[in-house]
Amino acid sequence: MTQSLEKLAQNQNAPATILELLRSRATQQPDGRAYTFLIDGKTESEPLTYAELDRQSRAIAALLQQYQAKGERALLLYPQGLEVIAAFCGCLYAGVIAIPVPPPESGRLKRTLPRLRAIVRDAQASFALTTAGILSLIENVRDEFPEFEQMRWIDTATVDLSLAEQWQDPQIDKDQLAYLQYTSGSTSTPKGVMLSHFNLMHHSGYLQRACGYEPDSVTLTWMPYFHDYGLVEGMMVPLYNGTPCYLMSPFAFIKRPMQWLKNITKFRVTHSQAPNFAYDLCTRRIKAKDLEELDLSSWQAAGNAAEPINPKVMEKFVEIFSSRGFAWETFAPAYGLAEYTLLVSNKPKGTKPIFATLEAASLERDKIVDAKPEQESGVRTLASCGRLVCETQVAIVHPDTLKRCAPDEVGEIWVSDPSVAGGYWQKEEESDRTFRAYTEDTKEGPFLRTGDLGFLKDGELYITGRIKDLIIIRGTNHYPQDIEWTVQHLHNALRPDYGAAFSIEDNGDEQLVVVQEVERRSEKFDNEQLIGDIRQEIAEQHEIPTHAIVLAKSGTILKTASGKIQRRACRQNFLNGTINIVAAWSENSELVEKFSASDEEIEE
Repeated sequence: MTQSLEKLAQNQNAPATILELLRSRATQQPDGRAYTFLIDGKTESEPLTYAELDRQSRAIAALLQQYQAKGERALLLYPQGLEVIAAFCGCLYAGVIAIPVPPPESGRLKRTLPRLRAIVRDAQASFALTTAGILSLIENVRDEFPEFEQMRWIDTATVDLSLAEQWQDPQIDKDQLAYLQYTSGSTSTPKGVMLSHFNLMHHSGYLQRACGYEPDSVTLTWMPYFHDYGLVEGMMVPLYNGTPCYLMSPFAFIKRPMQWLKNITKFRVTHSQAPNFAYDLCTRRIKAKDLEELDLSSWQAAGNAAEPINPKVMEKFVEIFSSRGFAWETFAPAYGLAEYTLLVSNKPKGTKPIFATLEAASLERDKIVDAKPEQESGVRTLASCGRLVCETQVAIVHPDTLKRCAPDEVGEIWVSDPSVAGGYWQKEEESDRTFRAYTEDTKEGPFLRTGDLGFLKDGELYITGRIKDLIIIRGTNHYPQDIEWTVQHLHNALRPDYGAAFSIEDNGDEQLVVVQEVERRSEKFDNEQLIGDIRQEIAEQHEIPTHAIVLAKSGTILKTASGKIQRRACRQNFLNGTINIVAAWSENSELVEKFSASDEEIEE
């Protein structure tokens, strides 16, 4: 029987590392069901017990120890499944720094390998733990990627389990580096967030309390292992709790979203998390016969994070699935980032989500003004991301003056707690700037600068936007410079380094907009054809739809004195309709009508 989770958190002799924790579980609950993989999203694999996971981890660690790998970096390249969990724990058992990364995919190697190559370079990885299938893919491109030759590639399925008996405890300290969580985005500038053993254990304890886990909790996750949401709360927190975890592949979810909900029904799942787009996808794919098969009454915490939360999606989900046991109280909006291990805030279990209805015009000026009850237009409704997790401290700070904001002002969210990571791997200057910030007026700190804008209201944390240029569409992060590069290489009429990609909110969803300057003396081209080519290229290279494209005249894209593109200024000019256009297109015709008039005036 699983010991009380509260007692585990309070026990002064509680394990200090995942290594100690799993060893303890393997001794006290050897036959306890730790993880089960749902093949194709449906069929249960043989469950992985704590004893089996411990033995597999020791065997992998013992092999790594034969190569004196302690302190080295090892890539984890796997399809979603049980193998990657054993590989991750095996690295920790050997004192090796694990690097969970997206695996290369057949048919998409040109897209996935450049970023992988950049991570190998940045981390100076010495090992790659993977499967036979992925090894065969890599073999076909080894000649093009000499960085891969510097690593020792290991198919962990071939590791002799008898090696477990040769494993030696690496005597790691809780403050030692456990893994690097590489942030999604640009292939040219990957950043590895440095997470210690203490970060992971401390934050798991936080999530146990904040998310309302109990001894009889059951987790289901399809979030990938290389995403902080999937790794920390999806996979590691169940191990910390000693409660069973079911895993699905992200591809199985995308292919059949209803299978996620059917599995929640079948296994009486209490905790499962996903980005906003997943709930939206379920509402659009549901069929009457599927609805009849569901019973979501066991679901206590439906985490909603990793991208902007749309209140309309939440409302639609409750409207459709309330008859199947899903209540408003089930939703658990949250906010977090890898640099904080995972969650900064989370809605307490059993409480209803809270929304703020504000004057849109005031919010655009970074002022928080409640809309009048009778006000129907010019309002923006925001979903709270919950209350601060446990003892987490947050300051709302003006991103330019670095002074604390007034209570009715929007500012950058700064966070302080032992959950904050140690910085970015081998990027000391950027680490100082991001992880060791101090307020200018009160000299408080150090804080983690999140780069996200928001405010605290009645103890609830709200997110309004991002200082960072990161674009999040359907739960996937995209860096604007990557999209801009894709566009500018399409045609010589498109001016290099004079384009801006950004997102706007339209009809409650985050949408991609591209504004691109055209060379003043360019050859004649077909506007409609070029816009069509841009849309197709972005869809193929980045797998996201484009909501609006503006081909602009020279002098449109503003830059800083150091040459950086001012994307926020360009975004505001787009929303104001003050861009000098050559041509414009959008799925929403109202967005481009305002440009037509200004263009006619220019031509006159």
